[in-house]
This record gives sequence, structure tokens and C-alpha cells, in this order.
Amino acid sequence: MMDQSSIDMIRYQSLQSLKNVKLTKKDKVVALLNSFNTGDQTPISYINPNKYIQHNLGVADGLQGFGALMQNAPKGGFKADIKRAFQDDNYVFTQTKYDFFGPKAGFDIFRFEDDLIVEHWDNLLPVQKLNPSGRTQFDGATALTDLDKTEANKAVVRGFIQNVLLDHQMDQVATYINPKEYIQHNPAVADGLDGFAAAMKSFAENGWVMEYDTLHMVLGQGNFVLSVSEGKFGKGDSTAYYDLFRLENGLIVEHWDVIAPIPPAAEWKNDNGKF
Repeated sequence: MMDQSSIDMIRYQSLQSLKNVKLTKKDKVVALLNSFNTGDQTPISYINPNKYIQHNLGVADGLQGFGALMQNAPKGGFKADIKRAFQDDNYVFTQTKYDFFGPKAGFDIFRFEDDLIVEHWDNLLPVQKLNPSGRTQFDGATALTDLDKTEANKAVVRGFIQNVLLDHQMDQVATYINPKEYIQHNPAVADGLDGFAAAMKSFAENGWVMEYDTLHMVLGQGNFVLSVSEGKFGKGDSTAYYDLFRLENGLIVEHWDVIAPIPPAAEWKNDNGKF
């Protein structure tokens, strides 16, 4: 069975071959990321050359910063295997397995104005080993459904982040997460609510923290919702949390994430901040 990334890329290639067919924003992002593999220069034109706000703190601002990154690529270049891609109005968000100075799990968000990319956020983490349930950071469901429930599903995720993770109302977990089916792709956490509880207990016993302090963004399409949050992790390091949720019947049933430290300001290559 063909995966969603391949379907999206075939769609882009088919549309590109036709005249007078307008590409969607998602088509453009898929093409841009896939250009890491093909070397195709056309997708660069989907970035506004006069306005490209960069939130990857290791890359300089603007299109010039993007170009410098590509010029400094290792031998063989970067590779991008897009696992999931979604569009929410003027935003496109993707989950990708990168070869980017080593294997990385990543989420990217692109904002468009007038059909050109003008802003980019991301979160990257080295690929981890299988989690206690034998799952990777990438496998699981990809089918996009319930397009009429996008806003309702975003509200569920927003409520979960706010009430459970920010306000610590742990008795409300089952209000948002299906207690009978919760598939977990976090590298350190097993499936189910029991797996979630065991991970929190282990953190507490080892003096580690997993704190969500601020919810910055919630994006969604159908049954998939991405949240972007800020907090502390491990020994208290400033951290960016990107959480992707799949929902069924108003409850969260599957979860992927990338939890990555925010570098100190002295190391930033742009002044736009992580969020």
C-alpha cells in the first residue's frame, strides 16, 4: 500500500505537468521538502524572496539564510521523507524523517501570504529507538478523515493542553484521551493511559520534569491536530513541545511528538525566537 507521502508527491508531480492548474499550499510545501531529495530548484520560487521569517534558531533569517543552509549541506545533501502533511488555512504542517546532519524526526510549519511561504517554524530531534510498545516516531495511521470536524478536534486538543498539561487537572485525562485506545509514539512512553501514568511516575522518581508553560499554536486538518507549546523538560531545560494527535469520535487515540531543547539566545542565528 502506498504511503501518504508518496501519494502527495505523485499528486504534486501530476499537477506540475498540467498547464493552468493551481497548486495548493500543501502541494508547494511537499515539493519544497522533496527538493532535498531531487535537487529541483523550482520549489524555491514558492518562498517569498522579500519576506521569509525563520524560527529555526540555527538558520539565519530570510531566503539568504535558507540558501546558506543548503550550501553547507554535507556530501550527498539533505534528505526528507515526508510522513504526513496537512493544511490549515494559510498554514501547512508536516511530519518528516530527515537525514539532516544525521537521522532526525521533525515537524515543520509554514505560513503563507498570497500563496508564497513567508514564515517557518520547526522542531527537530535525533531519531530514537523503539518505544516500550515497539513503535517508532513515525509509524501509525496516515489517512485523513473527518474534514468537517477540524475545529471540534482542535478544541479537544486545546482543552487537553490547557486543562491537563498546563493546569495539571489529571483527573480530566479521560475526558480527552480514549481510555481504551491510546497509541503512543513518544520514544519513552508505552501505549495506553497506563503507559502515560507510568512515564509520569518515572519522571517524578528520577527528579525530571515535563512542564508545559505556554500553548503557542494549535493547527489541524480533519482528524489530525498539531499543538506547539513551550515549557521545561528533563532537568528543567527550556523546551519546545510539538505534539501531533489523531482523534476519533472526539477523543485522542494516537500521539506523536518531538520534544527538543531551545538553545540559549547567544547561539541563535536569527532574532525571531522559537515561537
